[in-house]
Amino acid sequence: MIRPILIHPDPRLKKLCDPVTQVTEDMAKLARDMLETMYDAPGIGLAAPQVAVTRRLIVMDCMKAPEAPRSLILFNPTVTWSSSELSTYEEGCLSIPEQYADVERPNAVTVTWMDETGAAREETFTGLWATCVQHEIDHLNGKLFIDYLGLMKRQMITRKMEKLKREMARGAR
Repeated sequence: MIRPILIHPDPRLKKLCDPVTQVTEDMAKLARDMLETMYDAPGIGLAAPQVAVTRRLIVMDCMKAPEAPRSLILFNPTVTWSSSELSTYEEGCLSIPEQYADVERPNAVTVTWMDETGAAREETFTGLWATCVQHEIDHLNGKLFIDYLGLMKRQMITRKMEKLKREMARGAR
């Protein structure tokens, strides 16, 4: 089921998310819905707060066609190591449509998480995968990619999103 994606500014996007204590069928269904929503958008990552669920869950898939998809479901993801080498990617966000900015982050990170079966997992991500997992984990901590930008640029993007939300509300009537 495709779920609606919250658009910034929305207070739910700024909340610290609660851990997932157990992977129930409801949580597994949420993860599957999030993957379907992410692919439909289309995007390469999605965090639970973006679909109005304040739990520590992200999904991602940074493979590009014609490569086979590699969808990942990460419950309670935690960065346990970050490289000192940094890289800059132009980031965007499904909750901040059509707005992009360069963000500098560690080029490689090791992340631990629980998968959809409840098993502990660990992987070191590099490049775009590392950027994506850090971006999505930020969502779980109430942080958006625009929070890395200067005040003026952040305010300009926020005003554009407020205008977009007004236009969307008018169109929904």
